[in-house]
Amino acid sequence: MENMQAVNSFVTAYLKKKGFKEAEQLLEDLQKKESAPIDFHNDPDLAKLIHHFSQSEDDVARYQDGYSKLRSWTYSSLDLYKHELLRVLYPVFIHSFMDLVAKGHLQEARTFFNAFHEDHELMHSRDLQKLEGVLSQSHLEEMEFARSLRQNKVNIKICQYSYGLLLQYLHKTQSTAMLGVINEHINFQVTSGQPGSISDDTEVVTLIGSCQDAASLINQKEIHWGLLEDSLEERLEKEGGLLSDSEKAEAENKEGDVDDSKKRSVEGGKQGASTKKLKKDKAVNATAKSARPEAKPTPAAPRVKPELTLPVMSTEVEQSILEDLRNRVQLSSIALPSVSFYTFLNTHNGLNCSSVSQDGSLVAGGFSDSSLKVWDMAKLGQQAGSSTLQGENDSTSSEHVAGPNGVKRSYTLFQGHSGPVYSATFSPLGDFILSSSADTTIRLWSTKLNANLVCYKGHNYPVWDVQFSPVGHYFASSSHDRTARIWSMDRIQPLRIMAGHLSDVDCVQWHANCNYIATGSSDRTVRLWDVQSGECVRIFIGHRSMILSLAMSPDGRYMASGDEDGTIMMWDLSSGRCVTPLMGHTSCVWSLAFRWESLLLYIQKSYTEIHLFLDVDTC
Repeated sequence: MENMQAVNSFVTAYLKKKGFKEAEQLLEDLQKKESAPIDFHNDPDLAKLIHHFSQSEDDVARYQDGYSKLRSWTYSSLDLYKHELLRVLYPVFIHSFMDLVAKGHLQEARTFFNAFHEDHELMHSRDLQKLEGVLSQSHLEEMEFARSLRQNKVNIKICQYSYGLLLQYLHKTQSTAMLGVINEHINFQVTSGQPGSISDDTEVVTLIGSCQDAASLINQKEIHWGLLEDSLEERLEKEGGLLSDSEKAEAENKEGDVDDSKKRSVEGGKQGASTKKLKKDKAVNATAKSARPEAKPTPAAPRVKPELTLPVMSTEVEQSILEDLRNRVQLSSIALPSVSFYTFLNTHNGLNCSSVSQDGSLVAGGFSDSSLKVWDMAKLGQQAGSSTLQGENDSTSSEHVAGPNGVKRSYTLFQGHSGPVYSATFSPLGDFILSSSADTTIRLWSTKLNANLVCYKGHNYPVWDVQFSPVGHYFASSSHDRTARIWSMDRIQPLRIMAGHLSDVDCVQWHANCNYIATGSSDRTVRLWDVQSGECVRIFIGHRSMILSLAMSPDGRYMASGDEDGTIMMWDLSSGRCVTPLMGHTSCVWSLAFRWESLLLYIQKSYTEIHLFLDVDTC
């Protein structure tokens, strides 16, 4: 009887505290009618739980105690299930911290944060830096990152047995604080079978600002990933100017057979050992041909109409590009490319970015002293020590600069920015170059006149990246103001503003058909935008850290993204799914680039290390 009265008083006090006046009044009326305590249940365990909950409602120490016990239990679990159970700790930690802040226990929240944040520094340092700035309840509402975390759940993939162990622990310890956090903020995707491997962690924990359902809905939109119709490449293919790999191989084999027949006719009188050698050579060649891997035929990319008005190209330029296309060599795992390296010297951390024109004749570098320098490779190649590019120490604005030992090094200095230059990009023909800066502006320079032509203003914060479209004239920029923008050279205001990312937009890349741009952000997502409507048509989720680099495949089918942790993910644009993660790097992937005429992916880890991944279809 006393136990029932205690439970009734606890329930009444709880309803009153939460402001449930109608429920409180109904309960009091019902108690008066019954003239005895109401038996809500006959389960003593449930009564005990309610009693425990009411006692600990205002006990902020239950968060620290509950998390500490959960952490100890997780780390002491069997190795087979430990790495899956560890996935739960981070979302429980951040939401426990934010719950304490939301309830006004600021000092206790700070103590809790300082006690356990080091466990998550390795994987989530940037998130923790943001959350460390949450010092009041108003910050939770004003900071978009914190607000999005509280409004959306974290998806965690976990095997059925690990999930059962977690539930068993929560029920046994009656940790209501941890149970409430997990129930409200975590969505478990329970799978059958054995626990996943640690290498799968990049795909099993999804911590995003926009909810998963919204992303799935966006990814159902139709996109046209093909190449532009009536392009120069298509015209050349119709004319037969471009030979396929198989046709080239047949031509090479025929030439080889003609050479062999000539040799046999000259040496026709020599039999014996010569005949044995010839048979042996044929046998070796046959073995080599059979051992040579055959390239998988890839379906031709569909053709789409441009959504932007494309610039008109002169006949002279068209002929020059067509000639270049005819002379291209198809690359594969059999025919690897040759690579030319140049080194920037004396930059002393002053070099922020570099860019090479499409024909390889010009190299640009953006520096922290707000300067942009352009080197002419033809002039550089005529001088001694031609594999080095002098950097920041060359402070003179003269085009011809005297370097060590009196050797002249040629470059053109462009000055106009008032802050560090973070990105530079050449137009397809190399006659223009764009630069973006911490001064919030983008500048257009002429490489023919060696002068600044236009200063584009629109972003409110530093502009991290700028990229010319594949056809020129249009360009895209990304900024700390969490937007990407589409511009044209002849207008000083942006044509489109792409808003939706929850943090800095760190990089931007055009699709091959110019109908879409991709943006990578510090919110750990990549988005694909329609340049005509300005709408987001794809959200790519899977990275665990900020996105630093993007690249589009030449056929427009795939996209590669590299992040701060060294993970590279290959995405199928049509489905929005990750085709394959490319693992191996242990630090930032600063740049990615596809070979123009093949699916070879170049990856820059640092200024001293470049990796090459072969055919995307087989990597």
